[in-house]
Parts: sequence; C-alpha cells; structure tokens
Amino acid sequence: MSNDETISNKSINERRATSNESVAWWQLHRRLYNWVVHWADTRYGIVALIVLALTEPVCVPIPVDVLVVGLCLGKPKRSLRYGLTCAFFSVLGGTIAFSIGLAIGPERVVDLFDSIGLGAKAQLALDIYTKYDFWAIAISALTPVPYMIFSWVGGMAEVSLLKFVTISIVFRTMRFGSEALLFYFLGEKARRLIEKYFNIATVVVIILLAVVVYVVRWLGHIFTG
Repeated sequence: MSNDETISNKSINERRATSNESVAWWQLHRRLYNWVVHWADTRYGIVALIVLALTEPVCVPIPVDVLVVGLCLGKPKRSLRYGLTCAFFSVLGGTIAFSIGLAIGPERVVDLFDSIGLGAKAQLALDIYTKYDFWAIAISALTPVPYMIFSWVGGMAEVSLLKFVTISIVFRTMRFGSEALLFYFLGEKARRLIEKYFNIATVVVIILLAVVVYVVRWLGHIFTG
C-alpha cells in the first residue's frame, strides 16, 4: 500500500470517528456531542451557538465550549464575536435556571437533580453557596465545574440575582473570551493549547483571583482600622 493510500485511509477513519455512523447506538452522549459539533460546519453555526449557550445552563449536558472551538477554528477572525455571543447567552441561560430554582424552591430542585443522579452534587452546591457564594459562582462560571447545577441551586441560596448575573458576566466572558482570543491570534494551535492546558490555566486564574481578593481585604482592614 502506498503512502498516499495510507494517508487517505487514515483521513477516512478520522472523519468516521466524528460521525454518528461510527458510534454505537447506545453511546448517546457521544452521538449528542458529534451532533453539536457538526453545526460548526453549517451556515446555522451562530444560531446553534446561541441555542446551545442559552440551554446548556438549564438542561443540556454538552459544554458549549465544543461549538465555540469548532466555530472559531473555522473562522478565526470571527472568534471574538463567537466568544462574546456565547458568554452573553450563557449568562442569560444561567439567569433562567436561577429564576426557575428560585421559583421551585430547594427541596424540589434537589429532588429533580436526584432523579438524574445529581442530587448529591446539587446539595453540595447549595452548601457551598451558603458559605462561599462568590467563589461558587465564579468557579462554576470559569471552570469545567457544572455551571448548570450552580445556576439552578443559586436561585434557592441567599444570593441576589444582581450578584449572580454580575459575577457570571465577568467569569463567563473570561472563559469564552479567552478561548476566542487564542483562536483569533493562534488559529489551529489554539485547539491544542486549550485541550492541554485548560484545566491548569483555570486553576492558576482562581489562585490569582484569591490573592487579589485577599490583598483587597487586607488593604481594606488597614485603611478602615
């Protein structure tokens, strides 16, 4: 077999790895993932991004990052538009989930998540909110920690809607905006950087943020003491 044939077969296999035909029928999460990603190759990509960003904090288990990456990879010079659009509608979706949680109440929301095996996580989110509301919102908005759960549970914790929205805007914009900037300046190289260093980068940001908060509080004690 020639080198060209080998490369051709390899390309076919790689394409099949991202198609529904190559995934077993029972692997529903993978099939859903592939379905989400495929919208980046259509003219409805931006519409799909808005819908996914809006629904992910409410009920969709697929992180919207996968579609942001797909769109930015296809058109790097539009990356900032994609990132900011995603951040805006993601916060809007989080606000919807927050409002639903507020209307339903704590017991019913925990029972709802318990029906899909996430009751313990929902209760943990509520406990964290009670003690560390700022950090709960910030970390869930910036990192792979499920923003969906923290959005729902936020409605039944003692957190103001204004506080939730403000913190979400800052950190969702940081998350999707940083991804967009990487693609805007680096193109294809950005995908490898995100896949390899995303978790490390978010941890570093959280540590730096903790230092900033500590310094601000320390200065506040000095000037008020």
